[in-house]
Amino acid sequence: MSNPSTTSAPLVVIVGGGPAGLLAAQHLAEAGLRVQVFEQKATVGRKFLVAGHGGFNLTNGEDIAPFAQHYGAAAPFFARALAHFSPAALRQWAADLGIGTFVGTSGRVFPDAQHKPADLLRAWLRHLQDLGVELRTRHRWLGFVGERGLRFCNEATGAAFVVEPDATLLALGGASWPQTGSNGHWTTFLQEIGIPCQPFAPSNCGAEVTWSSFFKEKVGRAPLKNIALSCGGHTVRGEIMLTDYGLEGTPVYALTPQLRAALAAGAPAWLHLNLKPNLGPTDTQRRLARRRPGESLASFLGSAFSLKAPVPTLLRELNAPADLGAALTALPIPVMGLRPLDEAISSAGGIPFSEVDANLMLRRRPDTFVAGEMLDWEAPTGGYLLQGCFSTGAWAAKAISQNL
Repeated sequence: MSNPSTTSAPLVVIVGGGPAGLLAAQHLAEAGLRVQVFEQKATVGRKFLVAGHGGFNLTNGEDIAPFAQHYGAAAPFFARALAHFSPAALRQWAADLGIGTFVGTSGRVFPDAQHKPADLLRAWLRHLQDLGVELRTRHRWLGFVGERGLRFCNEATGAAFVVEPDATLLALGGASWPQTGSNGHWTTFLQEIGIPCQPFAPSNCGAEVTWSSFFKEKVGRAPLKNIALSCGGHTVRGEIMLTDYGLEGTPVYALTPQLRAALAAGAPAWLHLNLKPNLGPTDTQRRLARRRPGESLASFLGSAFSLKAPVPTLLRELNAPADLGAALTALPIPVMGLRPLDEAISSAGGIPFSEVDANLMLRRRPDTFVAGEMLDWEAPTGGYLLQGCFSTGAWAAKAISQNL
């Protein structure tokens, strides 16, 4: 294939060098289009690398039907997007770049142990270069000009200029991890052309609980393993961490949509903690009946349920119900708030799906498409976030290719 940048092929400008934008760039270049990617930071893929901290969870091995349900109200769209660029397609994409993957015991998909996140990004950027994709870093988007134009500032020189592409893809991210460049400032430019944006809110973040000074001093940070956490009719199993500000961990993160809704209705929101989710009611009652008169709570919980510190202190802190069975299986925890947006793993809010057509093109600005966390969707950790970004990028790229 000839290098698209040297041909008269239509030009597509992508604003944002994250996973959604870069995958779209690859697909568009492979379709023979000229592609320019503008990124305000000095390097692309910064949030992609941040996602690799603590384990690079690319996607999940779950089937598409249940996979799509993790996107809540946006599930119908994601069912189509995932069918177009599936978790299996993402794994094949990595393999084509020389990065093997495996499915962990939890269903999460990771690169093989010898591969670091930077290895995948380097291989990807080499491939984009071979395809003729132009990466223009340190270029800040300044908004729309006319029907097709985009104004940029070259941060190195301070010069402003306008580009008029045949199609535009906006992939500027949400508002979490602002140090990576995803700060949500682009909402101003969308609102200037009449597109309302939902306010950004923290997602996949810790929950704030007002612990006593005694509890914070005695417990500090402590894990609770093999638990189940419930809120708003949803239950998630896993491990949580007690912290000085409240709770964190995968089950807490997964329940942030429900916590946010409950808090909006009036604080506090309630989490219910099941400390022994693998025990049925009959077995629980049988063990409770073993307690001897005068036996301390700590001693009994340790011998009958293998529950040790900090569980007794937690039960006292939360004024656990007198019914010990209820306290162990549905301990109420009052959540007073969520951690700030700049601490969140991801964000909710952005461009409503009502403002884009089925191809993710803005209804109010033809030939301008959006992908990734700019759209108002959220998903739990576990591979669903990155897969969602990749799939929306691939979906928008398909529509742009067909239009051009």
